[in-house]
Amino acid sequence: MTSRNPQGSAGRVTLEHVALTLGDGPQAFTAVRDVNMTIEAGEFVCILGPSGCGKSTLLAALAGHVATSAGQATLDGKRIDGPHPERGMVFQQHTLLPWRKTLDNVAFGLKMQGIGKRERHRQARALLERVGLGAFADRYPAQLSGGMQQRAEIARAMLIAPRVLLMDEPFGALDAQTRAMMQALLLDVWSERKPTVVFVTHDIDEALFLADRILVMSASPGTVLEDLQVPFARPRERGETRDLVTEPEFIALKRRCLALLRHQPIASPAADHATASVRFNRSVQTAS
Repeated sequence: MTSRNPQGSAGRVTLEHVALTLGDGPQAFTAVRDVNMTIEAGEFVCILGPSGCGKSTLLAALAGHVATSAGQATLDGKRIDGPHPERGMVFQQHTLLPWRKTLDNVAFGLKMQGIGKRERHRQARALLERVGLGAFADRYPAQLSGGMQQRAEIARAMLIAPRVLLMDEPFGALDAQTRAMMQALLLDVWSERKPTVVFVTHDIDEALFLADRILVMSASPGTVLEDLQVPFARPRERGETRDLVTEPEFIALKRRCLALLRHQPIASPAADHATASVRFNRSVQTAS
């Protein structure tokens, strides 16, 4: 039985001269080159970059689904060499099991850790209430809206108290209103549990609203162009009386991100194909 990570034991993530090459022989493609970064325990970091820059592939390496071709990725100094429950994952498309009700989907990680049914259901129900899905515990994934499915996905990932939460454009398929609601919900849940979060996005406003820092990546093969500190106090607000996105400093940082991204060339078809392959393979592994 795998022991559950104690709540509050967020991990420190380090990448040192990481390169990621996908495929073999003449089909080999370098997605990421010479990436160096340190993400402190409990920090919320967004990786921002153009399509095909390798940001999702980089996340796959942190999840342990893809091996580094050069350099190393570590969690608290220990090399990441495969998947582990201490690193939770949330994808753009949910990976809820269609034959399980929402309650059992959310509690699934605890089941795999050997937690008894009564206790795992108690914990899952409490977190479902927290994310506004208490009344939908007995529904199947197909009976939930896209926003509800992602709330259940986040609850499932959070319930196992991961030391690091990896999020691959989890709100990219949602409409603007639902996306804003999910961003606020994520920050609320994160502020209570405080895992380290690495969040991949191509949405500048999203990155600025969520993150402590933004790592802006170049076009493929991706590397870190700039490490931007996000200075806004928490909790962050979107509302009629005060809206963070209208603040002058927010606008200035957005312009800086745009300037960095605007000078990036269009990703090659090979880069987009490689990213799609990584996402498909990780989804299959998670579902199984």
